[in-house]
This record gives sequence, C-alpha cells and structure tokens, in this order.
Amino acid sequence: MSLVKKPVNGMKDILPAEMQIRDYVQGVIKDTYREYGFAQIETPCMESIANLSNKQGGENEKLIFKVMKRGEKLNLETAKTQADLVDFGMRYDLTVPLARFYANHANDLPSPFKALQMGNVWRADRPQRGRYRQFMQCDIDILGEPSILAEIELILATTAALGRIGFQKFEVKINERRILKAMAKCSGFAEEEMDSVFIILDKIDKIGIEGVAEELKDAGFAQANVDQYMALFEGVRQAKDGLSYLEKELDGFLEEEVVVNLKEIMDCVNGCKAAEFELAFDPSLVRGMSYYTGTIFEIVMPEFGASCGGGGRYDKMIGNFTGKDVPACGFSIGFERIILLLMENGFQIPRQPEKTAYLVEKGYPAKKLKEVIAKAQKAREDGQQVLVVRMNKNKKFQKEQLAKEGYEKFEEFFRRGKEE
Repeated sequence: MSLVKKPVNGMKDILPAEMQIRDYVQGVIKDTYREYGFAQIETPCMESIANLSNKQGGENEKLIFKVMKRGEKLNLETAKTQADLVDFGMRYDLTVPLARFYANHANDLPSPFKALQMGNVWRADRPQRGRYRQFMQCDIDILGEPSILAEIELILATTAALGRIGFQKFEVKINERRILKAMAKCSGFAEEEMDSVFIILDKIDKIGIEGVAEELKDAGFAQANVDQYMALFEGVRQAKDGLSYLEKELDGFLEEEVVVNLKEIMDCVNGCKAAEFELAFDPSLVRGMSYYTGTIFEIVMPEFGASCGGGGRYDKMIGNFTGKDVPACGFSIGFERIILLLMENGFQIPRQPEKTAYLVEKGYPAKKLKEVIAKAQKAREDGQQVLVVRMNKNKKFQKEQLAKEGYEKFEEFFRRGKEE
C-alpha cells in the first residue's frame, strides 16, 4: 500500500528545508519581541466551547473544530442539542485563550502585561494558497495599557521583526472602529445595520468601491445612504489629509480624541520606525473580528496580494471573563504567509555556524565511537553544528544529500582505523 503525499485534511507536513526557515524566522521574531519587553507564554490547544463561542470571534466561530464529550459525560441517547455533545473546541486564534489566561492569572502578572505567543491554531476553513486548517500564529499583545503607547509599541515591534527577516516596502494600513461607525452613522445607516454594512465593505479589496456600492444597494439599503457613504470615501481619496477631512465631515458623530490619537500614533511610528514600510490611513479597513473596539491595523505585502497579519484594540473582551474591562491591544503576524513568500523567493538563511558531518562506518568499535561522540560534543560546545551518522554504502550519494542540507565539512571514521 502506498502513502498519498498530500496535505492531511488541509494540514500539511513540513519538510526539513522548510523547517529550517521556520525555525530561523521564529527565532528572529522572538528575539525582536523580547527586545521590546514581551514575555512568552503558552496556552492549551483546546478551550472551553463556551469561551470560543461567545459571539466575539466573528465568522471564525463557524470554523471551530469541536471536541465531543468523553466517557460518562457523553450520552448519545439523551442528547438533544450540540451542548449535550460538545464541551471543548480547538482554538481558532490566540486572542481568546489569552483573555482567559489573563483572567486566571492577572494577580501574578505585571501591569501592563506584554505577552508573546507563538503556536498552532485550527480552523475548519477551505484550504488555499497560504492558508491551511492548521497553521502557526505569532502574536504580541499589551494588556492593561489604555493609551496609544500600546499601538505604537505593537506596530514598531512587528514591523521591526519583519524588517529583520528581510521584508521591505510593505504597507501597514490603520483605521479606527469608531471612525467606521461614525461614517456609517453620518450616512444614515442605523446601528443595527452597521455589521451588515461592514461585512460588505470588508470585500472592497476584491470587488472595489463600486462593487461595494452595488452590493449595499442589492442588500436593500437606501440609495441616499449608500450615495452619502460612497461620497465620504471619495472625499478621503481626493483629500490631501484624509483624516483631517473626516474630522470635519464627521463633526458631531465622532469624538475629537479619535482623530487626534490616530494622528499621534502615525506621527510617532513614522518618526521612529526601524524598518522600510508605509503606514497609511485606510477608512475602508474593517478587520473581521467583532471584538475590536478601537484602533485596527493590517499588514499588506504587494507580492502576496492579501493581508499578511493584523490586529487592533479589544478593550471589552477580558471583561467577559472577569466582569471588569481591561484595556487590550494586539498584533498578529501571518506566519504561514510570510514563510510561503520567503520560500517562493528562494530565501536563504544567513550564514550560520559551520555544519560538519561525522560519517561513522558500520561496525565501528563502541570504545572508539565514544571518542567520536566526545569530539562532537566538544565541537558543539564551541558553537558548531555536528551531525554524527552511520556511513552508507553509497558514501558519495550520502554526502551529496547532506550537502543539500547545508553540511560543508565531512569527517570519516573507519572501524579498521583508516580515516580520510
């Protein structure tokens, strides 16, 4: 029976060459984030289904891999609802687990708390380029900081990490949920209509602004409201300073501090950034998660043609666990997508310590093998990477394969004492 070399249910195997790149990139990201004061934590891969299904995860709540109750807890004969069958789910992101983690451990954590998480998440989504059902997320969050310092630090740390990996001339889009709502309210949309309006607006990258207008009309929204809404976006496009334009147009619908804070964030980031990127205000940026309450941002890389990360402020989520709201803001790198871009562009890991392979002939005496292992241990202590492996019959082919893995130097050990 042959094994099929395809992704397993939308979850892929990772070969050594890609794993080396992933390890390197993870290392760069972690080192960068630690320089900014973030501390790494880890949460379980499963969470209570009640936590995951609290109506804050947007469309992702429809994509949860659910875990059935086990043993005596599971009674198929009396089960009438999903709640009778399911008690846990695989986490679909790292933000909900972080909120639960903070609620449980806040007394043991500093305030503000700067958290770093890297781990797999699962979504029952349709696999496509750069998207799998199991994928790595790479998050940083600041909990307990209500000021714009959180947004500034998150954007600077994330873009610094991307810059050190080698990405240049990418774009970070920034918006504010309160600006989104003010634009909708100013255009005449009712509060209860706004989620539907934003779902359509979120398609703008695929269907364009004219497509958004058509879909809003087809959805039954009043022509006058749609026209006013589109006029605001056109005004931003034509204005020299889109934020100042909206500040004037939305007078009476938007708190003054919203625009002031956004301008201060952009001014500080642009004046202090350590990577080559553009920070641009985009009033059409929505971000799908309904838990966002303020600033939102997204990374766009032209070569991918889609988002490669994003985040924002979610000041109300932790209160769902504790009964008391805690200011919170986070940024997530689209790890799988940046790995895909690196591999498609022939990324080479910067020169690492020399890699040496010790080829030991089969039948090599145990007493002498101990000496070889000791020699390898000494070299490893000195910072070298040493592989000790049995010598194959086809030694030439074996060396060729090891060379592809980056081994540059070979030492051979023969049982009769002859060494080459």
